[in-house]
Amino acid sequence: QVQLVESGGNSVQAGGSLRLSCAASEYTNNYYCMGWFRRAPGKEREVVAQINVGVTSGTHYHDSVKGRFAISRDNAKNTLYLQMDSLQPEDTATYYCAASLYACDFYPLQEYQYAYWGQGTQVTVSS
Repeated sequence: QVQLVESGGNSVQAGGSLRLSCAASEYTNNYYCMGWFRRAPGKEREVVAQINVGVTSGTHYHDSVKGRFAISRDNAKNTLYLQMDSLQPEDTATYYCAASLYACDFYPLQEYQYAYWGQGTQVTVSS
């Protein structure tokens, strides 16, 4: 079973940037889709971004982060990234990475389709 470990969370001011990393314990190509989710205080966990792991690296983003966040992966390092720019206070949350055995090249996956999860990293954005 893959182990996923997130890092890079921090406290920043609005307008700042952070890059989250998710190190996988095994070859990321063993999974078909990887994603970032977040849970804000008092809210349900929501998907932030997803990337297909395959010939086509299709990506999907939550509307609230389009144009500000970018998901990417480095298969040589077995690492998933989330570059977050123009951060806003509403981006404050615990961010989780996840891996799925389903592909997401054309359509985004639902949360229940992700089988493996990291422990999360905290992002706090102050105004």
